[in-house]
Amino acid sequence: MSRHALEPNEATLEPISVRISTAVRITGICRSTIYELIGDGTIETVKIGRSTFILYPSLKRLFERS
Repeated sequence: MSRHALEPNEATLEPISVRISTAVRITGICRSTIYELIGDGTIETVKIGRSTFILYPSLKRLFERS
């Protein structure tokens, strides 16, 4: 097996978190709306240093409610 081949369960792993720019790209929601959703607590974030990460399960829940 190649060193770069994915194990069967690795192919289904989801990220723990994504940066805001990635959330904008994968959801199609504009940056300002993402920040509004963060501000009102709809989307959960974690700050590490100066970087803000959106918790991926929180982002998924946003679309499960729709």
